[in-house]
Amino acid sequence: MLHLLLVLLLAPPPETVIRNVTVIPMDAERRIEAQFVHLRDGVIVGMGDDDQAPNRAGATVIDGTGKFLIPGIAEMHAHVPPTTQNPDYMAEVLFLYKANGITTVRGMLGHPLHLELREKAARGEIVSPRIFTSGPSINGQSAPTPEAVDRMVRAQKAAGYDLLKLHPGLSRATFDQMVLTANEVGIPYAGHVSDAVGLPRALEAKQISIDHLDGYIPLLIPDSVHVSSLPILFFGWNLIPHVDESLIPESVRRTKEAGVWNVPTQSLIEHLLGPDPIDVLASRPEMDYVPKAMLQSWRNAKQGYLDNPNFSVDVGKEFVRIRRAIIREMNEQGAGLLLGSDAPQIFNVPGFAIHHEMRMMVDSGLTPYDVLRAGTFNVAQYFNETDTAGSIAVGKRADVVLLDADPLLDISHMTRLQAVWTAGYPLYKAEIDARLTQIRTKYQSP
Repeated sequence: MLHLLLVLLLAPPPETVIRNVTVIPMDAERRIEAQFVHLRDGVIVGMGDDDQAPNRAGATVIDGTGKFLIPGIAEMHAHVPPTTQNPDYMAEVLFLYKANGITTVRGMLGHPLHLELREKAARGEIVSPRIFTSGPSINGQSAPTPEAVDRMVRAQKAAGYDLLKLHPGLSRATFDQMVLTANEVGIPYAGHVSDAVGLPRALEAKQISIDHLDGYIPLLIPDSVHVSSLPILFFGWNLIPHVDESLIPESVRRTKEAGVWNVPTQSLIEHLLGPDPIDVLASRPEMDYVPKAMLQSWRNAKQGYLDNPNFSVDVGKEFVRIRRAIIREMNEQGAGLLLGSDAPQIFNVPGFAIHHEMRMMVDSGLTPYDVLRAGTFNVAQYFNETDTAGSIAVGKRADVVLLDADPLLDISHMTRLQAVWTAGYPLYKAEIDARLTQIRTKYQSP
């Protein structure tokens, strides 16, 4: 509701001491038992053996016995609705992210109002993760010429956006001009790889992230196969019969050498093209928090692929398998991976979708630690924030999540959330459950 967007009188975050908790700091694969963690003024100001915990008058004390504290995770391909579209829905989306342990989002379809929203989140005025936002989409229609893209890049830098969002349809000349101007003014660019550009050029340009593994399937087609006349449909699913998997290691080597990050959004692909039936996906509990018209549009989108005469369940399964192989190879070679789901999108409910994404990354061959690293320490590396974020240590941002089970043993334990703090502002399970009930009642009422 709108009350979630009201100013909270700019009250500072409460001072909190979490006692006798097992800390998973994410600076390495380790656990530190029987610790206290002291949060004050949005920062971790103390940490150590529990018998050394401070006795601070007025501080909130949380009993962490049997619980696990990890850094907050990031949703690196998020969509934040603009407030003009539906303020209540926008507030719900931000709440759902935080309620699922997400303390940072990278908004990948920007709007001018997101700049104000970013500042409100930073000041603790709204229930929200920390927000980084791209500008409005740069694509073949919005930037049809080099001159047009030059103007867009300069305008978005001047407006204060954190990055540029690339969508399909850019010509090679337009992309090249975008790179020149972005490098000149000092703003990174991320997202899709246009067909006319191709992955090799995006890597050469050091696009800061490739999202959806866009461009990788065409790179896996051997030179002996002539498929240039075929369109590249939805990240190349129609090219699957021609893929040579032996080319995966080289494509990943080139990615690592370029220093380009990848945000696979595997959950988007598996939900849309994977074998799960529509009714199974639509009956998941988290669909209760989705407007009915949106859920129906998701049903229609998946049905459209099922009705495509060139698509089959077997093709979808093979597409999923090869993408998982790419993700596994990236992890094994140490190419940069970031956690992101592209929510809200086809059967990807904000916040909840990140847990499906994590499970699918484990199914791709990563360990739970590898996956959590992609949502914590790797994100701090991406933002050049390893001194202040990405792990639990004195001096780091107070972005932490309290769980009642060990996520290093089972990634599904990330859903067993008891509390989440963003810059020290808490959201406890009782509050989460109450708000979820309100949203469910709103969308499930006749």
